[in-house]
Amino acid sequence: MRLETGEQYNAVVITPKGKMMGGPDANKFHKTIKDFVDDKKTNIVVDLGNINWMNSSGLGILISSMTSVRNAGGDLVIARPSKKINTLLIITQLEKIFKSYDTVEEAVNSFK
Repeated sequence: MRLETGEQYNAVVITPKGKMMGGPDANKFHKTIKDFVDDKKTNIVVDLGNINWMNSSGLGILISSMTSVRNAGGDLVIARPSKKINTLLIITQLEKIFKSYDTVEEAVNSFK
């Protein structure tokens, strides 16, 4: 998994690309989240539009990241989940926990 990061208005946008699974991917993602939280940047959008595969460990990455951000007083939302990922969120009932948006712009605007 590759990660791209950027900032839009008052939010950080993290764009993972490829497959989102555990192992080294989890460490890389958590370090990225920790660095932003340490810099007091706690409005985080995870753009899932370029994720073509996610397993339960990938979901675990999102859950633990959201917990870290919320513990720091912020929030983590997701944008552009594919149909497969959206179905995965529904089956696991995580759609009740994660705020999800069709576009990155809508997700960023949710922090205004």
